[in-house]
Amino acid sequence: MSTHNWTEVLVGGVVLAGAVAFGVYASQSTGLSQGAAGYELGASFRSLEGVGVGTDVRLAGVKIGTVTGVTLNPETYRADTTFTIADGILVPDDSAIVISSEGLLGGNFVEVMPGGSPFYFEPGDEIEDTQGAVSLISLLVKFVAGDGSE
Repeated sequence: MSTHNWTEVLVGGVVLAGAVAFGVYASQSTGLSQGAAGYELGASFRSLEGVGVGTDVRLAGVKIGTVTGVTLNPETYRADTTFTIADGILVPDDSAIVISSEGLLGGNFVEVMPGGSPFYFEPGDEIEDTQGAVSLISLLVKFVAGDGSE
């Protein structure tokens, strides 16, 4: 083999190693890795606009979990959602869960609004107090059209 072929093999190996490193980094930073320990909770939302599997679950602006499943309940027409909360984070059983936005151009995330109960959700429990996503378009339409009350 000539020196030219060894150079091509070496450069190809470096590119392949870089691609593998980028893939590992991307899977860890987006929460796709299955190594995260935690417990699962559920909630049912009227509107889950902008939220899907992999979306952050935050408490006080700090990521404490990830949305792991979203399905449509054919009986209630609500979005049944499951999410994982990191071990060591105890959520009071009177907490609410809200779909929040990072701003006008930012994405949505699931926010836990903690209550004051001394008791906590157990793995597999469902949070009953939910507030779905608010559509910016529908708010603008209501503002422009007027709501009829003065």
